[in-house]
Amino acid sequence: MTGTALPTTDELRARALSALGTLGVTVPEGGDFSARSPITGDDLFGLRAATAAEAEAAVAEARTAFLTWRTTPAPRRGELVRRLGELLREHKSDLADLVTIEAGKIRSEALGEVQEMIDICDFAVGLSRQLYGRTIASERPGHRLAETWHPLGVVGVISAFNFPAAVWSWNTAVALACGDTVVWKPSERTPLISLACDRLLARAAEDVGAPREVHRLLLGDRAVGERLVDDPRVALVSATGSTRMGREVGPRVAARFGRSLLELGGNNAAIVAPSADLDLAVQGIVFAAAGTAGQRCTTLRRLIVHRDIAETLTERLTAAYRKLPIGDPFDENTLVGPLISAVALEAMNSALARVQAQGGKVLAGGNRRLSEAAPQAAYAEPVLVRVDEQTDVVKEETFAPILYVLTYDTLEEAIALHNDVPQGLSSSIFTRDQQEAEIFLSAAGSDCGIANVNIGTSGAEIGGAFGGEKDTGGGRESGSDAWKAYMRSATNTINYSSELSLAQNVSFL
Repeated sequence: MTGTALPTTDELRARALSALGTLGVTVPEGGDFSARSPITGDDLFGLRAATAAEAEAAVAEARTAFLTWRTTPAPRRGELVRRLGELLREHKSDLADLVTIEAGKIRSEALGEVQEMIDICDFAVGLSRQLYGRTIASERPGHRLAETWHPLGVVGVISAFNFPAAVWSWNTAVALACGDTVVWKPSERTPLISLACDRLLARAAEDVGAPREVHRLLLGDRAVGERLVDDPRVALVSATGSTRMGREVGPRVAARFGRSLLELGGNNAAIVAPSADLDLAVQGIVFAAAGTAGQRCTTLRRLIVHRDIAETLTERLTAAYRKLPIGDPFDENTLVGPLISAVALEAMNSALARVQAQGGKVLAGGNRRLSEAAPQAAYAEPVLVRVDEQTDVVKEETFAPILYVLTYDTLEEAIALHNDVPQGLSSSIFTRDQQEAEIFLSAAGSDCGIANVNIGTSGAEIGGAFGGEKDTGGGRESGSDAWKAYMRSATNTINYSSELSLAQNVSFL
């Protein structure tokens, strides 16, 4: 642990109440579930889950609001998002406090998450004036074809604990600009930051004269999310979580002919070539593997190193791992905070035991770090494991800071190892060989939705679409043309001639 003592549960509770009070949030206490901090492992507040009637009302209100919101000019919809971004800037520190308290992120990462929210608001404001269609050449004289885009409907957002605010904003800012309304079911592990975001959006709506009902928040467990999944009034379900969750959500939404946008598991790898800048590689690898205590969907979980440099690189990584400061995420010297729960620690320990039974050798880390002041908290050293082959446990995603190291001889072999897992989210290669980089980025290279060169697997920018292939679900959020998932397209044919000309020269009557 770092030298700084952990804050007490009472101190965390007071800090949360201070932030929430500044944001104008009154905590709706109850007894259905608890807001809990992984920093101490203790409960902060008892909260009340949304009832079935409240979930029904939220969807109904969002649907009614959509009928008005969809015809509001898009630049005016952008004003709501602009105001939200201003409020996020104003309250950045308080929001980051809540992210750290509930998710355990170190301070710089919590502030970075709020900055992502601000950035996507900026993006969506611009998008509100760029919802472009296209003109298409017609085969018929005096005719014009056009493609237009229209708001889709109610968007159900189901988000995970590890990015409790950013993923919501990726969906919500873009959906609102596109003319949709949103019903949000956040992780039950992060209700406080969810209440804060909902309150700021309500303030933004009031400030610009938008309907409050364009956004509805539903706290609670799996049952609350299932109501969004099964409700035919919810046009799109955007769900972030495990592949197991996606296998349940996708078919249920498809059964009612709804749309789903799935952001699921990742088992991300980096290839380190002989020509790599090892100073650069070590920095990128350690952050991608140990940042957020290994609890990002883009966390680096497999390192595929050329045999000629494997010993040198693993020695440098081992030295770096042994110096990682672990402890209080509010301490500016801490780089690794707690795992979200004891269950996550158990999964980490189980994976380590399995991989060691299969011949894996632990090079660094892997010990649990206990605090007498917080025996319920789950702090663990990030672990580096040398493996000879990609066994079943290596191919699974363990949501914890475990990095498996494999070796390769040829780039073709490295890419085959890289792609030989069910998931396909993020990937990278460290190389100064342009040909290697281009092959990795080509159709014959990485099969992931994100492929990077000389940077780790974590740290996506909002300007690019975020998402992956295979068991990652195929969804795309955030930038580029991800906005199209939140809209429906229509093909228009306009006849401005004085004759009716049928396509393909069909003659009728």
